[in-house]
Amino acid sequence: MTAPSTFGLSSEARNLHWLLTNLVEEVPGILSVAVVSSDGLLLLSSDPGQQNAARQAQGERRTGPRGSAADLATIVSGIGSLTVGAARLMDYGGVKHTMVAMDEGSLFVMSISDGSLLGVHGSADCDMSVVAYHMALFVGRAGHVLTPELRSELRKSLESESMGSTR
Repeated sequence: MTAPSTFGLSSEARNLHWLLTNLVEEVPGILSVAVVSSDGLLLLSSDPGQQNAARQAQGERRTGPRGSAADLATIVSGIGSLTVGAARLMDYGGVKHTMVAMDEGSLFVMSISDGSLLGVHGSADCDMSVVAYHMALFVGRAGHVLTPELRSELRKSLESESMGSTR
């Protein structure tokens, strides 16, 4: 994973970046990760570019959700919204997590305490229980610090990164 610049960020934002980096680097089979706000905005993501290069070197043809963190965030937000709506219709309480197993990959979506979502795109051979366990650890560690102020800081950081990359 290419670490995004954390210069100028608060210690909470730097810690969240560190937690995300650890999740991607420590758990086999994770291809990309996105943290999405309750209103569907991308707050934090891994850089899938490095993972795409690794897959191409192994001869794999799939690149995941177009290789874009924004595309993963859109998918995560949509699945999160769909499952919350289904839970309301069924009157079974809140959604804790969603797992989608496909022929050539997996998608995991887990709720964070403030309504934000953690989404993980995994390879077909990832151990789903290990990924879910590490996602739960991330949520447990990150959920209490994801305040409105931190969400705003993360959004501004992403916007400034994208502005810098288009110049």
